[in-house]
Amino acid sequence: MNRPPKFWNKKYSIISILLIPLSWIYSTITKLRLYLGAHQKIGIPVICVGNINIGGTGKTPVVIDLVMRLLEMGKKPIVVSRGYGGSHKGPVMVSPKHTADDVGDEPILLTGFSEVCVSRNRKEGAQMAIKRGADVIILDDGLQNPDLSYDLTITVVDQQVGFGNSRVFPAGPLRETVKNGLLRTDLIVALGGRDLPSINNVPCISGFLKPLETGMDWDGLRSYAFAGIGRPEKFFTTLKKLGAVIVATREFGDHQKIPESILKRLEAEASSNNSQLVTTEKDAARLPKNWQLKVLTLPVRLSLNEENKLNHHLNKLF
Repeated sequence: MNRPPKFWNKKYSIISILLIPLSWIYSTITKLRLYLGAHQKIGIPVICVGNINIGGTGKTPVVIDLVMRLLEMGKKPIVVSRGYGGSHKGPVMVSPKHTADDVGDEPILLTGFSEVCVSRNRKEGAQMAIKRGADVIILDDGLQNPDLSYDLTITVVDQQVGFGNSRVFPAGPLRETVKNGLLRTDLIVALGGRDLPSINNVPCISGFLKPLETGMDWDGLRSYAFAGIGRPEKFFTTLKKLGAVIVATREFGDHQKIPESILKRLEAEASSNNSQLVTTEKDAARLPKNWQLKVLTLPVRLSLNEENKLNHHLNKLF
């Protein structure tokens, strides 16, 4: 699997220092693209959920949480996603006929909570969402996208990883500098650590991901756990905390499609160890339908320490 290079977390790595000129180029291109973008207003509130780091920080559970809050407020949110990993450029409304190969794994997962439009062009996706009756749009992974003007920008930070060596790709793990990213941020959701009132003077809500209570008894379950997310070890640790007995683990790259031949091998290895295959919700969305019933899924949901802060920001939109 593809793992982030270790020097991304080392400030004084020779490799990282040598790559700094390329980082300047990458950063400049990003700034120009954002500066020259349309930033178009579309007549209804747009909530952007994004991150500064390359890779997963926990955006999807934040999007799910926002959808649930907006539904409770009587709103009709529609998620607009670029559909990373899918072949469709869109705009297209995700339907049961679509697979992760078509529209990406996250849109498939999100359809369990909201209508989802996949579109590489976010403006066209937003326009399709409005035609479907949306009165608020949640733009998934849009912090570095300049197509639309945002009414609320939420940046998700994984406290266990932070910002690495604080350098922009390829010298570090960032899509842009922390300073530039947070200048466009209204609210930070910091996951998996201590309470932080603010980061760089931007208001911050701390929280964590917790397993959804489904009635499943994980205690003592012999589990063969596999995951292709930003940090698979988080998933394995969560299973252990629930009491599952981890007999083996397998890591894949984030969003990586798992071929049928590999799934059959995992199934055989699990059977030989008298264990059950277990994976994440996002990984389950990538599985062929005939495999989804064979693999147990551990869903997680966002838990915030100060929900009133987020509710306050949402109420100001309407």
